[in-house]
Amino acid sequence: FITSWTDPKLNSPMYFFLGHLSLLDVCFITTTIPQMLIHLVVRDHIVSFVCCMTQMYFVFCVGVAECILLAFMAYDRYVAICYPLNYVPIISQKVCVRLVGTAWFFGLINGIFLEYISFREPFRRDNHIESFFCEAPIVIGLSCGDPQFSLWAIFADAIVVILSPMVLTVTSYVHILATILSKASSSGRGKTFSTCASHLTAVTLFYGSGFFMYMRPSSSYSLNRDKVVSIFYALVIPVVNPIIYSFRNKEIKNAMRKAMERDPGISHGGPFIFMTLG
Repeated sequence: FITSWTDPKLNSPMYFFLGHLSLLDVCFITTTIPQMLIHLVVRDHIVSFVCCMTQMYFVFCVGVAECILLAFMAYDRYVAICYPLNYVPIISQKVCVRLVGTAWFFGLINGIFLEYISFREPFRRDNHIESFFCEAPIVIGLSCGDPQFSLWAIFADAIVVILSPMVLTVTSYVHILATILSKASSSGRGKTFSTCASHLTAVTLFYGSGFFMYMRPSSSYSLNRDKVVSIFYALVIPVVNPIIYSFRNKEIKNAMRKAMERDPGISHGGPFIFMTLG
């Protein structure tokens, strides 16, 4: 995230989008993980109603913004590969700012709508959430009224914020594939596929988990299975995304190496702390 915005060699639309994707991943983890860590330490696993609403809003906001941003990143690759001579005027800095602003704007607005749908009905006094954070289908199931309307409203909203960007992404990569197969040489194809592989991996993981969680019949909800999916898209994907993009990109690895050389604290245990899971 910091590397993509501070290194002059990474001053391109692709890394501009990647920097905002990293920021969204940081926001996602910051929204869900602290509360989970607190509950691992304390015995009293209580979340106030206001905290639950706030957490759900930011999860909705960041999740929707990331869905849209991933689609814009696919469009960026489409223009770069299919129209390389017109790439600079089409994907200008002003266009990049507008696309990222659109993703954040729809995330903020859509979060308000989903928040209203989730908390429109009164709730029972004794509420127990079988998840490590306030997940919309689980919270809606605790309401006193009929949850079917709220679940169907979330399903309809998911068609717009998940399925529509997914269609744009698939369409972009269909055109990319057609262009690669028709014009590029064998060596050029390998380089282009390598460039797109990181984004395709991130898209598959994020859209797949979101599609499974919010675009299926309410009768198929299972607490144990849904908790695994929630952990996957709220914790695993934000952690894996930087690894996917960093380890497969030589420019980012070189920029990180130069940053470590400029700041000895990074490589000698200064103000930065690296943690190993497992």
